[in-house]
Amino acid sequence: MTNNHDPVGVLRAGRLGTSSILAFVGGAAAPLTVTAGLSAAAYAATGSLALPWAFPLAGVVLGLWSVGYVAMARRSKSAGALYTYIAQGLGRPAGVAAAWIALASYNLLQVGLYGAIGAAIAPFLQGATGISLPWWLVALAAWAVVAVLGVMHVSVNGRVLAVLLGAEVAVIVILDAADVLYSANGLAGTLSPAALTGSGVGASLMIAIVGFIGFETAPVFIEESREPARTVPRVVYIALAGCAILYGTSAWAMIVAAGPGRIVQTAQQNGAQTFFALAQTHVGAVAVTIAQALFATSLLAAMIAYHNTTARYLFALGREHVLPPAFGRVRPSSGAPVVGSIAQTTVGAIVIIGFALAGADPLLDLFYTVGTTGGLGVLLLIASTALAVIIYFARHPARQSGETLWHRCIAPALAAVGLGVILVLVLTNLPTLYGLPADHWLVRIPVVPFTYVIVACAGVLYGFGLKAMLPERYERIGMGAKAAAPSQPIN
Repeated sequence: MTNNHDPVGVLRAGRLGTSSILAFVGGAAAPLTVTAGLSAAAYAATGSLALPWAFPLAGVVLGLWSVGYVAMARRSKSAGALYTYIAQGLGRPAGVAAAWIALASYNLLQVGLYGAIGAAIAPFLQGATGISLPWWLVALAAWAVVAVLGVMHVSVNGRVLAVLLGAEVAVIVILDAADVLYSANGLAGTLSPAALTGSGVGASLMIAIVGFIGFETAPVFIEESREPARTVPRVVYIALAGCAILYGTSAWAMIVAAGPGRIVQTAQQNGAQTFFALAQTHVGAVAVTIAQALFATSLLAAMIAYHNTTARYLFALGREHVLPPAFGRVRPSSGAPVVGSIAQTTVGAIVIIGFALAGADPLLDLFYTVGTTGGLGVLLLIASTALAVIIYFARHPARQSGETLWHRCIAPALAAVGLGVILVLVLTNLPTLYGLPADHWLVRIPVVPFTYVIVACAGVLYGFGLKAMLPERYERIGMGAKAAAPSQPIN
């Protein structure tokens, strides 16, 4: 049941400005989660010191990619973002394949965070209050908060995320400064380019890409933004530059604090507490306790952001009837994509309960392995989008909107080459990426890339099936908000 202000298939326009969308994007990127959780896990799993170089290198490649991406966003304003652009550039069947991969990837990224918050908060609560709780109970409490916020007005989520994001960035800057200024180890050898020649460089680049994931979600909110042609590109570039500087500096500061010869061992011993343990001697236990609490809110912010992103992908697919049309409905009171939100919430509950019953490690098995797998899927989508942008602009003449050859071809082509190199490095270094022996079944087959291939093939076949049996639905693929236009009824 919808009202005149919330028609089926339409998100309310004009609700989000630059700061609000930046809060969603920053929440998805989760700066404190990356610096305290992902970077520490990366040092522990890969044994490589390439991470301080990997973040800025990944930022350059993604910056080139963003040139064509934001140009495409100006042309096609859709909550489907990556899925929509791939459909319009590489064809509708490829678009459906991208949709399936996007849903799998963003869901994996979102649910993986439940493991991190459980692993981080359970010991923190025990130390602060003496109460011992299992990780999965903490995760379910976070899940309940995300579930409630997911069906509320998007601006409420944006305000919550803005406060959390500002606090966590401030904490990172303070602890990084303490690590660098007061370290007894000195700076010599802490930033050696030789680290880029080691066996873990591919894994480090992949992990760096995972750290940036979230910045590309800005166009997901383009239908709800004010001045979308200006707001979304501005958010993409601000988020990308901010992440490159913040993540690279923090990864280096951790090496400075621990020493180049000890950072891997320190990360393996302390896990998600590495970032805080290194800074504690400089800033004191109270400051670290506050920082650890903000780490929890950083994880919560990322969950909220990815939840909203996934729900809007489901909404876009429901609106175009690639999924059941119920997914294209919004909640009348808040304008939120309610069915997509409920579906994502359900997936989260299943994963938390399943991993708890299996006795899995919440940090390594759920957060790192599941989250990294989701990141690999998004990397595949990003690389595919670079090609889609080139093909799309080759088929469509330039408009009076500042789209030069640089925007339409050169930058996306350079990005495609860079992303291709990263993909090859990742796929040839899967054991290092997952911190597993080379003969482990997960990397010997290899399971993750094959799974994404199967998902993509299923999407392509589904797309061709729609073309053969339901051509009207097939024509809606990649149309975005136009799929809900009155002249093209969706029933």
